[in-house]
Amino acid sequence: MRNIVLFCSAGMSTSVMVRKMEEAAKAMNYDCKVAAYSVSEATTYGPDADIILLGPQIRFNLNKVRGLLPGKIVEVIDMRAYGMLDGKSVINFVKQKLGD
Repeated sequence: MRNIVLFCSAGMSTSVMVRKMEEAAKAMNYDCKVAAYSVSEATTYGPDADIILLGPQIRFNLNKVRGLLPGKIVEVIDMRAYGMLDGKSVINFVKQKLGD
Protein backbone atom coordinates (compact mmCIF):
# COMPACT_ATOMS: atom_id res chain seq x y z
CA MET A 1 0.00 0.00 0.00
CA ARG A 2 1.35 3.39 -1.01
CA ASN A 3 1.22 6.24 1.48
CA ILE A 4 0.45 9.55 -0.27
CA VAL A 5 0.67 12.68 1.85
CA LEU A 6 -0.66 16.06 0.73
CA PHE A 7 0.36 19.28 2.41
CA CYS A 8 -1.38 22.63 2.14
CA SER A 9 -1.35 25.79 4.21
CA ALA A 10 -3.76 24.59 6.90
CA GLY A 11 -4.52 20.99 5.98
CA MET A 12 -8.11 21.73 5.03
CA SER A 13 -8.10 22.92 1.43
CA THR A 14 -6.90 19.55 0.18
CA SER A 15 -9.62 17.50 1.91
CA VAL A 16 -11.84 17.38 -1.19
CA MET A 17 -8.82 16.46 -3.33
CA VAL A 18 -8.04 13.61 -0.93
CA ARG A 19 -11.56 12.25 -1.42
CA LYS A 20 -11.32 12.57 -5.21
CA MET A 21 -7.94 10.82 -5.21
CA GLU A 22 -9.30 8.00 -3.03
CA GLU A 23 -12.25 7.54 -5.40
CA ALA A 24 -9.96 7.47 -8.43
CA ALA A 25 -7.53 5.05 -6.79
CA LYS A 26 -10.37 2.69 -5.89
CA ALA A 27 -11.68 2.76 -9.47
CA MET A 28 -8.14 2.00 -10.71
CA ASN A 29 -7.56 -0.74 -8.10
CA TYR A 30 -4.54 1.23 -6.87
CA ASP A 31 -3.77 0.33 -3.26
CA CYS A 32 -2.98 3.55 -1.42
CA LYS A 33 -3.73 5.69 1.58
CA VAL A 34 -4.16 9.43 1.00
CA ALA A 35 -4.07 12.01 3.79
CA ALA A 36 -3.75 15.79 4.04
CA TYR A 37 -2.04 17.90 6.67
CA SER A 38 -0.73 21.38 7.22
CA VAL A 39 2.73 21.93 5.77
CA SER A 40 3.81 22.85 9.30
CA GLU A 41 3.50 19.11 10.07
CA ALA A 42 5.87 18.03 7.29
CA THR A 43 8.45 16.52 9.63
CA THR A 44 5.73 14.62 11.50
CA TYR A 45 3.91 13.00 8.57
CA GLY A 46 6.44 13.24 5.73
CA PRO A 47 8.92 10.57 6.85
CA ASP A 48 6.38 7.75 6.41
CA ALA A 49 5.17 8.94 2.99
CA ASP A 50 6.03 7.24 -0.28
CA ILE A 51 5.35 10.55 -2.01
CA ILE A 52 4.58 14.04 -0.75
CA LEU A 53 2.42 16.41 -2.76
CA LEU A 54 2.10 20.12 -2.08
CA GLY A 55 -0.99 22.11 -2.93
CA PRO A 56 -0.22 24.66 -5.66
CA GLN A 57 -0.95 27.51 -3.25
CA ILE A 58 2.14 26.55 -1.21
CA ARG A 59 4.47 25.65 -4.10
CA PHE A 60 6.92 28.23 -2.73
CA ASN A 61 7.60 25.70 0.08
CA LEU A 62 8.88 23.03 -2.33
CA ASN A 63 12.60 23.46 -1.64
CA LYS A 64 12.00 23.86 2.10
CA VAL A 65 10.06 20.59 2.32
CA ARG A 66 12.62 18.80 0.16
CA GLY A 67 15.31 20.07 2.54
CA LEU A 68 13.39 18.83 5.58
CA LEU A 69 12.81 15.41 4.03
CA PRO A 70 15.88 14.45 2.00
CA GLY A 71 15.43 11.33 -0.09
CA LYS A 72 11.65 11.73 -0.26
CA ILE A 73 9.79 12.41 -3.48
CA VAL A 74 8.25 15.87 -3.04
CA GLU A 75 6.23 17.42 -5.88
CA VAL A 76 3.63 20.14 -6.43
CA ILE A 77 0.16 19.14 -7.60
CA ASP A 78 -0.59 20.49 -11.06
CA MET A 79 -2.64 23.67 -10.69
CA ARG A 80 -5.18 22.64 -13.32
CA ALA A 81 -5.69 19.17 -11.82
CA TYR A 82 -6.01 20.73 -8.37
CA GLY A 83 -8.48 23.38 -9.52
CA MET A 84 -10.59 20.82 -11.38
CA LEU A 85 -10.36 18.37 -8.45
CA ASP A 86 -9.10 15.80 -10.95
CA GLY A 87 -8.15 12.99 -8.60
CA LYS A 88 -7.52 10.59 -11.48
CA SER A 89 -4.84 12.85 -12.99
CA VAL A 90 -3.13 13.25 -9.62
CA ILE A 91 -3.16 9.48 -8.98
CA ASN A 92 -1.71 8.91 -12.46
CA PHE A 93 1.01 11.47 -11.67
CA VAL A 94 1.76 9.66 -8.40
CA LYS A 95 1.95 6.30 -10.16
CA GLN A 96 4.33 7.74 -12.74
CA LYS A 97 6.60 9.33 -10.11
CA LEU A 98 6.67 6.11 -8.06
CA GLY A 99 7.11 3.85 -11.07
CA ASP A 100 3.91 1.94 -10.31
